[in-house]
Amino acid sequence: MTTTKRFASFRDFYPYYLSEHQNVTCRRLHFVGSTLVLALLVLSLFTGQLMLLWLVPFAGYGFAWLGHFKFEHNKPATFRYPLYSLMGDWVMYKDILLGRIKF
Repeated sequence: MTTTKRFASFRDFYPYYLSEHQNVTCRRLHFVGSTLVLALLVLSLFTGQLMLLWLVPFAGYGFAWLGHFKFEHNKPATFRYPLYSLMGDWVMYKDILLGRIKF
């Protein structure tokens, strides 16, 4: 039986999140997926093609999960911590852009 660790805050969760993203290819795939999510959001808003929003979860999760299953060899944190994991995706994205995390 596996137990799910409880985190008191996102601040407590984020180091765990980063430990689940040690493989650089996995992080790169997360970055690509998140960039595609942003591009799809902008494109759908500027063109009025709201049907593009259906692609957002596939772009975001598709690339991230490929990174986990193929390169990181672990289960995405999304399965156990959906909200904190989503927050972690965007904080990691920001940290990569700022050069705080190796890309």
